[in-house]
Amino acid sequence: MQTLVDDIGSFPLPQSVDLKAFEKAYAVARKWLAQGKNPVEDEFLFRNFYAVVKASFKMKCEAGLDVVNYPQHCDIRRQFTEVIHEAMEKGTYVVDENVAIIPEVVVIKNEAKLLCEELGVEKIALRVCVTGPFELYLEEVGTTAYRDVLLMFAETVRRFAVNSLLNSKYVRTEVVSLDEPSFGFRDVAAERNVVLEVLEKAFNFSGAIKQIHLHSTSRMAELLEVKNIDVVSVEGAASPKNLEAVSKSMLEKADKHVRVGIARTDIDTILAELYEKGVKEPQIWHIVEDEETIKRRFEKAKARFGERLAFVGPDCGLGGWPSQE
Repeated sequence: MQTLVDDIGSFPLPQSVDLKAFEKAYAVARKWLAQGKNPVEDEFLFRNFYAVVKASFKMKCEAGLDVVNYPQHCDIRRQFTEVIHEAMEKGTYVVDENVAIIPEVVVIKNEAKLLCEELGVEKIALRVCVTGPFELYLEEVGTTAYRDVLLMFAETVRRFAVNSLLNSKYVRTEVVSLDEPSFGFRDVAAERNVVLEVLEKAFNFSGAIKQIHLHSTSRMAELLEVKNIDVVSVEGAASPKNLEAVSKSMLEKADKHVRVGIARTDIDTILAELYEKGVKEPQIWHIVEDEETIKRRFEKAKARFGERLAFVGPDCGLGGWPSQE
């Protein structure tokens, strides 16, 4: 498999956009889309949501990524739990299929032809991130495991993933990633067989490469047993020791590939380190790592994993960074 460059998803809002206005527009736009209405027809929704998403996505595309995640300007949990709360009012954690919509994906679908013309490309390769079942369960229920409820969360996540699979002349969903940042740090107290069952259900779809994004590799052995996972994603820039938890032989035995983060994104730690060095007002060249450092990490990852290295890119999202630029 050729090694491609992608990104994780979260992205700062443009400085000209008010967060509260975006969040309000986002919630309304999602309801409109579920009802078959077009947010472009409303000036507030167009200005504070639709146009923002299109412009942010175009900027990400212009960075030269091979596979581009939609610009995730929302909190990764609330983006999905707000819809789950509506389902809970009906006595379930499974959202209706018609409301399992990621609004940003709809914008990209609608604007794909124009974006291709503006970018000078034939087709956009899209990456879609969905917050995983365990992360959402921790947010809404806690660490005590209830198998039936966990499986409901898995079905909800699966529905969001399935509804995000695009395949048109101008855009195709190449990757769907389930984000499990707490997995291995703060876990649901579920038995191994339940963990596998939940992930198999959440990843029970076809039509795109299925990736799981992690911050910890402590439970890598379990994840490699999940048949429906194609790629495991690990942070290798800020936490190089993560790479020690997985080897090429492990990937070959499980028939998996790996995504490795080769550029740091832990902005708070980066700023703290600069402060300790006496850099009180860091500029962009202080914050962003140089090309040689990133290239060196890529070469190390390539040497370790060979053809099993499917994707590289930033460790995590850029939502906490000071600006899009």
